[in-house]
Amino acid sequence: MAVDVFSWTKSKARKTKPRCVGHKCGQTHTGKRSFLNVDFSFCFISPIIFFPVHFLFVVSTLCHVVHSSEFGGHHVLANQTFHPNEELQKLNAIRNHLQQINKPAVKTILSPDGDVIDCVMTHMQVAFDHPLLKGHKPLDPPERPRGHNQMDDLGENFQLWSLSGESCPEGTIPVRRTMEQDMLRANSVQRFGRKKIINRVRRDTSDDGHEHAIGYVTGDMYYGAKASINVWAPRLENPHEFSLSQMWVISGSFGNDLNTIEAGWQVSPDLYGDSYPRFFTYWTTDEYHATGCYNLLCSGFVQTNSKIAIGAAISPTSSYSGGQFDISLLIWKDPKHGNWWLEFGSGTLVGYWPSFLFTHLGDHASMIQFGGEVVNLGSSGSHTSTQMGSGHFAEEGFAKASYFRNIQVVDWDNNLIPLSNLKVLADHPNCYDIQGGVNNAWGNYFYYGGPGRNVKCP
Repeated sequence: MAVDVFSWTKSKARKTKPRCVGHKCGQTHTGKRSFLNVDFSFCFISPIIFFPVHFLFVVSTLCHVVHSSEFGGHHVLANQTFHPNEELQKLNAIRNHLQQINKPAVKTILSPDGDVIDCVMTHMQVAFDHPLLKGHKPLDPPERPRGHNQMDDLGENFQLWSLSGESCPEGTIPVRRTMEQDMLRANSVQRFGRKKIINRVRRDTSDDGHEHAIGYVTGDMYYGAKASINVWAPRLENPHEFSLSQMWVISGSFGNDLNTIEAGWQVSPDLYGDSYPRFFTYWTTDEYHATGCYNLLCSGFVQTNSKIAIGAAISPTSSYSGGQFDISLLIWKDPKHGNWWLEFGSGTLVGYWPSFLFTHLGDHASMIQFGGEVVNLGSSGSHTSTQMGSGHFAEEGFAKASYFRNIQVVDWDNNLIPLSNLKVLADHPNCYDIQGGVNNAWGNYFYYGGPGRNVKCP
């Protein structure tokens, strides 16, 4: 379903199916339908609407209370002291931030999963709010790395919102609209859209609740990487945990100067409000402290594509002993202008990270990582049962364990080359493991993942 929008402030509420957050679609509360239940449904189906402050304040507060209760009772706000002034200040901060990141749309598409996709004029996207990009236009496509085969990958129609046949017009980009309830799930308005500071790339000494199974290369100068990533919908034990599979392009000292560019898929109820696997990007120049963000939630990544919505749900996904689905991603540094470009599938450019965003990555990367990561909060007193990948160990192989295949890097002369020194590492192998290999069809590959809590991972 598509709606043409000519004035952002005059957009009307649209009726859609409620989003599934914390319970299955169709599940209802017991007892009679109350005012609280009505407002819960309203909260999760409505776009941003500007009502009088006192009414919006009541609705937002109720939505926050119900949301917290629905996710297994974590942080149940109904038992906390109510501070009207603080809540009103937070609400005003949220509304101001939403106005900054939700740009006027020329067309709006309602996705089957509950997302609202806004078609935003390319030159009006959030990236061009950056002082160094004001007045600029997106750059023309760069030269692809040599050795890149554009004919062996899937096309662009891999997201739920586009399966209806609706699309954004040329000259616009599809942007997943950020809702008030998305920001209410965040720890603060300032940290919304950013990884937690402890959410670092894998290093041998880290043990901060983030667990990895990765393949990596280091010891050279890297100008990009490519891989095909198997897509699954792993189950999470706790909605404040996540499970992801991605590539990391890394430079810096693994201290406060760490630079990363990241892309892949993730399941993150905290960020998106559901358990769909979603296509995502990320960047930082200071180890996730004050710079960078997910997707298009801050000024940084410049999107050039009118058919792919970053942050939108992926469809289809793989099934155990059934059909397998993967997405091919390429990140590389444009030799001419120095920007880092992202390509999906069969030659589809998504956009680029301007070179001026970075310090160490302004030149090249010193490490590339590929693989899976989960958060283990240990809230039940034992290891989480949150799955990585398919939720099955690497030894089960194809159609059962998740994989990365055709893993390559880009060298100094803009050539895609196979890896000669891929290392694999699992920091909790009884919970999530990894096994690598090489063959003619898949080149460098590995299987990885696991169920989390089991007899050997209590």
